Amino acid sequence: MDFKLELVVVPVTDVDRAKEYYQERTGFRLDVDHRDGDFRVLQLTPPGSACSIALMGSPDTAGTLRGLHLVVADVEEARTELLRRGAEVGEVFHFAAGGVQTPGPDPQRRDYGSFLSLRDPDGNEWLVQEVGRS
Repeated sequence: MDFKLELVVVPVTDVDRAKEYYQERTGFRLDVDHRDGDFRVLQLTPPGSACSIALMGSPDTAGTLRGLHLVVADVEEARTELLRRGAEVGEVFHFAAGGVQTPGPDPQRRDYGSFLSLRDPDGNEWLVQEVGRS
């Protein structure tokens, strides 16, 4: 039996601000924006992903999401694209011997070796990881 991850809830303070950020700054596709009274469902999908995010207005937990990974074929190209879109992203880094975070991509550009960090307006933290470059 397959267990496929389909949706991850991202807690935010302002769903409209988060919607704009994820659409405009990261290029996520808007799939659903449904309202029924005070209830709202907002779902977006990263380009090429089978898993989506749901933005949930939750002021008490906004900014607490950590460690979600977006996988790209070229981390430097992804950084350029995110900067072009106006997202604030960290520099590319890798982990050297002993797990020391080191500036620049993995010297051998190995899968799962190069990263950059990304933070949404509420402080939810993502990593962009390079896989399948060659």
